[in-house]
Amino acid sequence: MLIGTVVGSVVSTRKCDNLIGNKFMIVNLHKNMAGPSKQLIAVDPIGAGIGEVVLVATGSAARIGCDMADTPVDAAIVGIVDHCSELES
Repeated sequence: MLIGTVVGSVVSTRKCDNLIGNKFMIVNLHKNMAGPSKQLIAVDPIGAGIGEVVLVATGSAARIGCDMADTPVDAAIVGIVDHCSELES
């Protein structure tokens, strides 16, 4: 699980049928969470907004966590963070 901030959205008019109706958000990973990449695109089934701090599941956990087991999803926003003491330091 990763923590990041939603910084934008992606619009895709043509996509896999299983992805129709889903929102895609650009997430900047927080510095302690970022590996080689500092940003990712995540499907957003919970309705996060730009500027919100979110929890992101990746890999098979992303598909299972948002009930999309047969969908080509590698990252999903699975929660909106209300408070995180580590981010404040």
